[in-house]
Amino acid sequence: MTQLEIARKGNISEEMKICAGREGVPPEFIRKGVEEGNIVVVRNNRHTDILPLAIGKGLRTKINANIGTSKDLVDLNLELKKIEIAESAGADAVMDLSTGGDVGKIREEIVKASSLVVGTVPIYQAATFMLNNEKAIVEMTADDMFRVIKENGEDGVDFITVHCGVTIRSADSVNSEGRLLGIVSRGGSILAKWMDYNGKENPLYKDFDRLLEIAKTYDMVLSLGDGLRPGCLADATDRGQVQELILLGELTKRARAYGVQVMIEGPGHVPIKEIEANVTLQKSLCHNAPFYVLGPLPTDIAPGYDHITSAIGGAIAGSAGADFLCYVTPAEHLKLPNLEDVKEGVIASRIAAHIADIAKGFPGSFEKDMLMAKYRKEFNWEGQIEMAIDPDRAGRFLEKSKSAGDEGCTMCGEFCAIKLGKRRSV
Repeated sequence: MTQLEIARKGNISEEMKICAGREGVPPEFIRKGVEEGNIVVVRNNRHTDILPLAIGKGLRTKINANIGTSKDLVDLNLELKKIEIAESAGADAVMDLSTGGDVGKIREEIVKASSLVVGTVPIYQAATFMLNNEKAIVEMTADDMFRVIKENGEDGVDFITVHCGVTIRSADSVNSEGRLLGIVSRGGSILAKWMDYNGKENPLYKDFDRLLEIAKTYDMVLSLGDGLRPGCLADATDRGQVQELILLGELTKRARAYGVQVMIEGPGHVPIKEIEANVTLQKSLCHNAPFYVLGPLPTDIAPGYDHITSAIGGAIAGSAGADFLCYVTPAEHLKLPNLEDVKEGVIASRIAAHIADIAKGFPGSFEKDMLMAKYRKEFNWEGQIEMAIDPDRAGRFLEKSKSAGDEGCTMCGEFCAIKLGKRRSV
């Protein structure tokens, strides 16, 4: 049975118990959330050497780190090192987005190496397979797509992004309204081109029951992808994006009825004033399914600093109810991220997630900030470093003021406001 089927019977699985312990909530809280669909418990039933991950309402905001090769840079060892960096920096999940080399073999090694839940985008492998065999991507068949999805399940992949809402109708909505950047999702673009060439409906939508059967076999969580997400502020919250979201809401009900857990992926580039509305819209149209957001990015003009842009949008989205933040690195829009990019992306997203958790009132979040303030008042440098989201960086930056007898840093020294305040209160 899947986690959803277990929850519907009123039973608490071992995975639910583990997640409850990790979240500091009663197991019944997890069970009820899974039953209602506002929480997903992520772990492929063949991937039992890792801890399951719970994502959703009333839980800590989670972080995903994307890794993976491109045709220009195929280095499995580098990608495995990225997993280590992501784990040590505090990511909750990794996604393998490889499009270069032997994608199947790379995925197997990533699943084997990761202690975190692993996600993939199977259409990437299907497309890469065609190119590696000197065939056009649009020549792939529905069987090719579903074969790869099944391989992902067999290999232990825990959640998969599937662009089931990219249909003839929703893609036409993008074209008829007119977009500045058009379709920016790789998966969405592949499927839109496939439909145009073949004159057929997207198999992931048309044969959705076939997808559900595979997902149910391995208890893979379906992350219904935002293949028509906006790639710039000018395209945000348009008819194509909303039409896709409506379809994803319909598919969410079908998946749940089949016993398959679902989360929904959200928009990329959104003006800051529209972020909360986008979260509210998703929760309403998709029956409170957990919301997995890329960013969102509230400006388009910060290449090289998009981890900061993303953290701003992620904090707002998380505060409004988004449950899962996909990190964005400084390399976004520019290159394949390196090890330092991965770390900076995870840390920036963790900052956003923590801000969101404070806003949501998640137990223990505000208390961490209270403890940091206490340590600062006491000039407890060790305590401050320990409480920092990135202790290594904080420790490297620390310069105690000799003139202030270590009660202050080299920024203020004897003029430290906290130190002066202490003297005044004596």
